[in-house]
Amino acid sequence: MMDRRRTPANARVALESAPSAPANLPRVAGVPARIAVPVADLLAAPEGPRDRQLLFGDTLTLIEARNGFSFVQAAKDGYVGYLPDTALAAPQEATHWVSAPATHLYAKPDFKSADRLSLSFGSRVRISSQKGRFCETPDGFIPAQHVTPLGENLADPTAVAALFLGTPYLWGGNSAFGIDCSGLIQAACLACGIPCPGDSDMQATELGTLLPDGTPPQRGDLLFWKGHVALVVSGDTLIHANVHHMAVAYEPLDAAIARIAQQGDGPVTAHRRLPVVEV
Repeated sequence: MMDRRRTPANARVALESAPSAPANLPRVAGVPARIAVPVADLLAAPEGPRDRQLLFGDTLTLIEARNGFSFVQAAKDGYVGYLPDTALAAPQEATHWVSAPATHLYAKPDFKSADRLSLSFGSRVRISSQKGRFCETPDGFIPAQHVTPLGENLADPTAVAALFLGTPYLWGGNSAFGIDCSGLIQAACLACGIPCPGDSDMQATELGTLLPDGTPPQRGDLLFWKGHVALVVSGDTLIHANVHHMAVAYEPLDAAIARIAQQGDGPVTAHRRLPVVEV
């Protein structure tokens, strides 16, 4: 069955590389583009609900532009949706990614100068030079200690998730300004070089290795419920973005399992182990 979230086709056109799209749709090659705003909602339809979010510097393929909205497919996970045309810019090869929880782009290489943009963990930037403690980008100056060269990954998804502690819960959120359960997992995995889809139902079948019932959880394991996912910190603690706390928070594992069952969302449906990260 075609999953509209990762099928680069709508009612009018389909990307050339979309074999599962209806055969009667005109095929287009698509145009490379990138996100030029700090955070952009990826919508299910023009002016529709948010499915996920894309971050500054994320690359994508523009499939169709119509009535102020662009139908796109994100490079990082294949997710498709609609963005305002104003969120897009021409491609620009990134050199670094934001590895601090959040940062600013300043007008000058001076922390007292005006900040032009606030960027989330995971944003991608192009650095042309370094001036003291700041790196120069086409959009402003960014603290050198807040960025990491592309291709240099972190080693521990659980430690990455902890960078988001206290971040407000936001359905479909993918940034340090608001994030949901699957957004937190994706941020943690991508920062460690682990390919990761955008939604928890996809993650429950595609991430890592499925473990037998009763396997003792260890740091870095994923536990899934219907519509929810959490990351194991230790044998008795989870970290997850959740509505109960309306934030990213630690929670005792047994208490979380009991609470989620009590609120009507059922038992744990899957236990998966992520691959070992090589750095």
